Amino acid sequence: MDKIIQVATKELGISEITGSAHNERILQYSDDIGISWIDDDETPWCSVFMNWVAMQCGVKRSGSAAARSWLNVGFSVQNPEPGDIVVYWRDDPNSHKGHVGIFFGYSNDKTRVYTLGGNQNNSVSISAYPADRVLDFRRLQPDEKIELQDIELKKGDTGSAVVDLQNALKQLQFNAGTSDGIFGPKTQDALRQFQATNFELEISGIFDSATREHMLELLNA
Repeated sequence: MDKIIQVATKELGISEITGSAHNERILQYSDDIGISWIDDDETPWCSVFMNWVAMQCGVKRSGSAAARSWLNVGFSVQNPEPGDIVVYWRDDPNSHKGHVGIFFGYSNDKTRVYTLGGNQNNSVSISAYPADRVLDFRRLQPDEKIELQDIELKKGDTGSAVVDLQNALKQLQFNAGTSDGIFGPKTQDALRQFQATNFELEISGIFDSATREHMLELLNA
């Protein structure tokens, strides 16, 4: 998720050009992802930009210029983190229209969602949208086989292997909290819940070889 933010923020300020000219960078987003029918910078391009960012980061993408196509990519999350995808409705919740961008955070009163995305005020920018227009928050998955380090992890451990475990648990719909690389009580509880879904696993809260093997089997199914 950090990489998604890093890639997208480098594009901040890319804007449409008023008149008959078109910003070549915006056209390049379309060309790079294989959407050849877009030949101007006025066609709604929020999903095009999101597909381009996803491609740069090696995560799954929708392959469509439709914002709502992202409702079918990744998995839904109830507690979004910066770098997750947010999909909004536009005009009407039941219409085909929408907007997609990258979740950046909530306003203090939780009524607005700060979003980094393309085609926001005709540019790549960070804008605030009403929280009641959110259709879903999605977490994107790697576009390649998922791997987890073959090391035992337990409460108190820290590091990148813990981050990978936390992300894997959340992909399987077990709430491990923020992917902060700290194996705390929430990660331990989530791991125990996962282990309880398989009679062959010991419900220990310890990430061992048997737990890793079953987790990878599900993640890469």
